[in-house]
Amino acid sequence: MQVILLEDISNLGYKDDIVTVKSGYGRNYLIPQKKAVIASESAQKVLAENLRQRAHKLEKIKADAQALAAKLAGVSLTIGAKTSSTGTIFGSVNNIQIADELAKKGFEVDRKTIVIKDPVKEVGSYKATLKLHKEVSVEIPFEVVSE
Repeated sequence: MQVILLEDISNLGYKDDIVTVKSGYGRNYLIPQKKAVIASESAQKVLAENLRQRAHKLEKIKADAQALAAKLAGVSLTIGAKTSSTGTIFGSVNNIQIADELAKKGFEVDRKTIVIKDPVKEVGSYKATLKLHKEVSVEIPFEVVSE
């Protein structure tokens, strides 16, 4: 079953992408949640016309994302966390804390765009990926230190 995504969905696609999904996933989750519509011929024509009209806006959004990525390229973060005597963190460091640290440095980034591959449960150096646009992403190194 082919559907047109109405919003970005991780591990599936970005807004306005036409993707193939299993029928149950499309009919029972994506369509009722208003995350996708069936990719009929008429819906594809409407999508093509909308993309043509929004092309210059999308170029500006991509240029803004590239400019922000260039600014973030040299940024390094230090996050303090409460730890045990062995260096294990009570809890874990997540994307909310990274977004807060970036906000302190003057970068307003949506926490949903921050991806940390492995859970951060110990003191050390790690990397987080910011997906600013479907074609623009930047890695942010961060270090977790004991408070």
